[in-house]
Amino acid sequence: MFDRPRAGERAILVHLDLGRVMEPEEREEFRLLARAAGAEIVGELSGSRDKPDPRLFIGSGKADELKLLVESGEAELVIFAHALSPAQERNLERHLQCRVLDRAGLILDIFAQRARSFEGKLQVELAQLTHLSTRLVRGWTHLERQKGGIGLRGPGETQLETDRRLLGKRIATLHKRLARIVGQRAQGRRARNKAELPTLSLVGYTNAGKSTLFNALTQAGVFQADQLFATLDPTLRRLELPGGQAVILADTVGFVSDLPHELVAAFRSTLEETRMADLLLHVVDAAGARRDGCIADVEEVLAEIGAGETPQLQVFNKIDLLPEAEPRIERDADGRARRVWLSAGSGVGLDLLLMAIAEHVGAGWLHRRVRLTPAEGGLRAWFFSHAEILAEAHTDQGGWDLEVRVAPADLERLLSRAPALVERLDEA
Repeated sequence: MFDRPRAGERAILVHLDLGRVMEPEEREEFRLLARAAGAEIVGELSGSRDKPDPRLFIGSGKADELKLLVESGEAELVIFAHALSPAQERNLERHLQCRVLDRAGLILDIFAQRARSFEGKLQVELAQLTHLSTRLVRGWTHLERQKGGIGLRGPGETQLETDRRLLGKRIATLHKRLARIVGQRAQGRRARNKAELPTLSLVGYTNAGKSTLFNALTQAGVFQADQLFATLDPTLRRLELPGGQAVILADTVGFVSDLPHELVAAFRSTLEETRMADLLLHVVDAAGARRDGCIADVEEVLAEIGAGETPQLQVFNKIDLLPEAEPRIERDADGRARRVWLSAGSGVGLDLLLMAIAEHVGAGWLHRRVRLTPAEGGLRAWFFSHAEILAEAHTDQGGWDLEVRVAPADLERLLSRAPALVERLDEA
């Protein structure tokens, strides 16, 4: 009878070329993921196969080679850079006599360590239990022992059935708790919509510098570090743009290639901020070796959560790591800002990003002139807080002539409160 071994920190990494050669950058990312989970890498095993072995994934010969590597390195854990079936995971653990973890399990472990908020912990636990439930299907032999005995009716419930039933109850409880949090988020989102504040969401591959950029723009003090998945919990802050327009900026969890579906499902409420955003700031590591691949991976996840059609502004970060790279705005054929090059760490180019955001947010704004009397200082203050003031001049009567750019919804709301202003509002 085989009982699943306890996990440790001394790990062997396994990555195979399955039908294609794995890029060096992909191997390095796998190492970074293992270190982010707290693993001490004591060895690596690589190889190539046309397709995985159905029983041991890597084949019997490689499995024997891996066992020798585990014994010589006194490893307590073997981590695969691939997805393993429950049967393959069980067979490998029986053969190697140590704990085996696949890529999805590794990412789930990192998320479990990094979650700080109540919601984040619930989401990670839900993802872990959903993943574990698939591993209970013939995953461990010792879970199939009968619990019956003298004095009990019938053979009793198997341990496997008990675990599956308890898991199902816990998963149902987590879904209910998260549903209440989703309702609270929706209420906060309705309040922001009522205030007519556009919402911007930072998205991007993990470690692209989203939290650093968020802190540079808002001084929020969100934890930032040069590591994968440094922050998980979403943070929202008000951001003032050039011209006085205010927006809500949201910092969200980073993405990674082959993100476990359990995590995408569990974090769907958090990622709702991304799906409902008016504009996505897609942060890209400009100096990254897999830059184009990371962009494609992010686009894939955005499409999966229903945010694939949301307007985007690409932010190419870390240009201080590129030789002779200059901060700039790249525009499309219609003159619209499509990409901003900057360094969130040094602050170079942040002013260009704010300009580009203001252009996107104010794309449908109205250009108007308005004359205010000396008694309408409150209306003047309203324009300064809700609109972009292009010009101001004092009138002979002590009032003000303003040239402004203002959002249609804001102007409509103002005119409903001050209808007499319509006669003094002209197109510029």
